[in-house]
Amino acid sequence: MFDLAVAGLEHVFVPANLLFLFIGVFAGIVFGALPGLTATMGLALLVPFTFTMAPTAGLIMLAGIYVGAMYGDAVPAILINTPGTPAAIATSFDGFPLSQKGMAQHGLVAAAVASSFGSLVANIVLLTAAPPLAAASLKFGPPEYFWLGVFGLTIIATLSTGSVLKGFLAGALGLLLSTIGMAPIGGDVRLTFGHPEMQAGIELIVALIGFFCLPEILGSVIGKRQAKYSSENAKPELSVVWEVMSSLFKKPVLMFRSAFIGTVVGFAPGAGGNIASMVSYNEACRWDKNPEEFGKGTIKGVAASEAANSAMAPGSLVPLLTLGIPGSPPAAVILGALMLHGMRPGGELFTVHGQVVYAFMMALLVAAFFVTIIGCFGSFVFSRIINIPSRFLAPVIIFMTVLGSYAIRNNMLDVWIMLIFGVVGFISNKLKFHPAPIVLGLILGPFVEEGLVQSMLAGHATGSVVHYMVFRPISIVLITLSLLSALWPIYASWKHKRKQRREGCACNIEEGVKNA
Repeated sequence: MFDLAVAGLEHVFVPANLLFLFIGVFAGIVFGALPGLTATMGLALLVPFTFTMAPTAGLIMLAGIYVGAMYGDAVPAILINTPGTPAAIATSFDGFPLSQKGMAQHGLVAAAVASSFGSLVANIVLLTAAPPLAAASLKFGPPEYFWLGVFGLTIIATLSTGSVLKGFLAGALGLLLSTIGMAPIGGDVRLTFGHPEMQAGIELIVALIGFFCLPEILGSVIGKRQAKYSSENAKPELSVVWEVMSSLFKKPVLMFRSAFIGTVVGFAPGAGGNIASMVSYNEACRWDKNPEEFGKGTIKGVAASEAANSAMAPGSLVPLLTLGIPGSPPAAVILGALMLHGMRPGGELFTVHGQVVYAFMMALLVAAFFVTIIGCFGSFVFSRIINIPSRFLAPVIIFMTVLGSYAIRNNMLDVWIMLIFGVVGFISNKLKFHPAPIVLGLILGPFVEEGLVQSMLAGHATGSVVHYMVFRPISIVLITLSLLSALWPIYASWKHKRKQRREGCACNIEEGVKNA
């Protein structure tokens, strides 16, 4: 294996292949940064260009696109509160507040460094432990996906600002919105109101644009104030790059934990970067000494989200390369590219086409370093964009939101839905309802519904639904994590009140001593 890895690295450092990799990373960042264009779309559009290339060169370029897109989606999330892809939702929670404080460059550099770190860790796992992880991924059945969705929903307590009840109400609204369209099991058409275009459900990126981006624009227009995209003092400096890097390297537990979460979620087929980043953000907030900093602009939140998001990409390739089961939509496109070049995933892939496969995996590794370079230098350009006066920037953003919403399915109904969600998001912000739980419910709804229905059908066939859904090793672990996650806010609140009582008692004692 070591010899093949070295040979693969030599293939990557062939000047032409290295150029293709750089082009791929840059193109991936562009696709990720434009709302409505995703890593899946970028890979699908550029796969035909690899037909005339050697298999090694073609796959190296696709590796660059995949890794680049995992970072690119953080750029609009940080600058204008619009996640480029669903995987960057959690990045916007702290990235945009950083931008509002004039620290956009801090967020962009943190995203680039964390993305590279997460990708590096996951690629090392991919190179060394792919077969056993692939076997573990086969253990994920309908019950596991159901409990994974339930575990994800417990994050609502963390995302709720001020009122947990409001958070759960918003999450329930998201779950309701996720039922729109054709049922995944049975094919029943629900809540389409006579519009055939609604049978495919609500496109997630449309909801993201509506709930996260438009409320800021509406706030600037209706409230007759400047949109808070940046501070006038936001000037990019080279010292910021070293400051952020130094700060993140002093938090190895945060970085490794986030990368681990992203890798584990990645090799569960179909889970995706949105779940990985949400879970990672939740755990970072839970175990941090100052959880109150999250959501107000901290590079720790950005790093947690982006490390997990980028680690998910190589993780999703574990079941793909070893079993032929794509762990994510972009991985499915890469599966098609492999087969078009005459390579069938499985044991044969590593024996017959070993050099090509290891060149692809080493390209993922090298691409992570390119992300750091492009991201850190690009932060000098990107962070200046938001210094443009909002009267010029806001119309451009509105145009991009409309274009991005329409481009996904070439459907004007998506544009109207985006605008409606924008108004709902604006009103919900005024009522102190954070849009994140709504979007989380929209993301996890299909996982929960499909897992529950399939589990009940399979459980009835085996004789016991409860036994089938609960008494499985991975299900027990996920149920335990769900209970801990749900009960943690109660424990944290009790601990905080207890600390306040102790401090109050200490103050009273001190006052008594002084008076005596």
